[in-house]
Amino acid sequence: MMVTMTERNVLGTDLEPCGTDPMTGFFRDGCCNTGPEDRGSHTICAVVTAAFLEHQRGIGNDLSTPRPEYGFPGLVPGDRWCVTATNWARAYADQAAAPVVLAATNEAVLQIVPLASLREHAVDVPDDLSSFGL
Repeated sequence: MMVTMTERNVLGTDLEPCGTDPMTGFFRDGCCNTGPEDRGSHTICAVVTAAFLEHQRGIGNDLSTPRPEYGFPGLVPGDRWCVTATNWARAYADQAAAPVVLAATNEAVLQIVPLASLREHAVDVPDDLSSFGL
C-alpha cells in the first residue's frame, strides 16, 4: 500500500496549492512540493510583480519570456508561481521581493529563508495568528 505524505507549509498546516494557471511547481502539480531532485528549492509561492520579474531577468532568471519547449508560458504580474528560495532571497536583499502566499509556501524553505522575511511580504496572513501558536 502506497502512503502519500502531505507536505507542510510555513504555518505548520497542510501545503495549499499555489497556482494552476499557469501550472506551477517543480513537479508541475500546482503546489510548491519539493524533493531531493528539486535542487533549486522551488518552495516559495510568490505573486509575481513587474519589479520582481525585472529583478529576476537582471540576475539571469527570465521568468517573463515564454519557453514552449519546456511548457512554460512566461509569467505576467499577478501570476502565482513557485519560485526558488535563493532567487527570492536575492530579490529580498535587493528590495524587489514578490509577495508570498504563506499557506502555499513549503516549510522546507525555512532552511534557506527566515519566516520573518517571508511574513514581511505575506499576502495571506490572517488577522488572528493565535491558531498557529506563534
